[in-house]
Amino acid sequence: MMVTMNLSDSWTPQQHAIHRTSAAEEVFVALRAAIEAADMPLGAKLGSEAALARAYGVSRSVVREALRSCAALGLTRTETGRGTFVISRTPTRGLVLGNYSASDLYEARPHIEIPAARLAAERRSEADVEHLFGLIEHMEVEEDSAPWVELDTEFHASVARASRNSVFKQVVGDIRESLARQSETVNLVAGRREPSNIEHRAIVEAIAAGEPDAAAAAMARHLSAVQVIVDAIVSTADAGERHATPVKAHRSATPKDPTPPTVQG
Repeated sequence: MMVTMNLSDSWTPQQHAIHRTSAAEEVFVALRAAIEAADMPLGAKLGSEAALARAYGVSRSVVREALRSCAALGLTRTETGRGTFVISRTPTRGLVLGNYSASDLYEARPHIEIPAARLAAERRSEADVEHLFGLIEHMEVEEDSAPWVELDTEFHASVARASRNSVFKQVVGDIRESLARQSETVNLVAGRREPSNIEHRAIVEAIAAGEPDAAAAAMARHLSAVQVIVDAIVSTADAGERHATPVKAHRSATPKDPTPPTVQG
């Protein structure tokens, strides 16, 4: 049965509440599908976090996480005091992840985290190893996206600390928020949690075994795998830009087809 919406100046879904483990991923997928299918036209204003949370049957923090990934992909823009607006139907080329871009992280991380992993294998303490294995064990059973992202960023910061290099420790600390946003976006877009868990465990096992070359290689494989997903997002953005139409943002709009996307509960 078709369900219609009566929109005034903001869009909210009218559909079944979400009852899946990764609620943020489901909300993100639903919002992205609605944007890409033009259920929400360019320039349309989304409903408030509270309204979207009620409509989807999730918490505001889940909606906030999904909206951050929409913004990181360049699909939406949030303006303080005004709301969130659709600005593109496809991801934009320059992914913004906190204070840094995806390309910033891609260029810097291999020069920081690979040698940090190598040094960690040489200098780690028993307490470092215990902490790293504890993080991995928590990540492998964590099914909620937000806590997993926090564990992910703590893992990378912990490897840097175990290197006993104060520069690596400081730099990873400085980019931690951007690492979290990249982790959040990559995992919502591509479901990278399980592969990341496997890659993280390989890094820790090499560090624990005191094998610097293996630790560096494991970190390099992990960073490369993450970059494959980022490259795929950028490739989608390039294709979208070739077929893009100009958009006048910051206006309220009513979708031509008011039927919201269907989300499986």
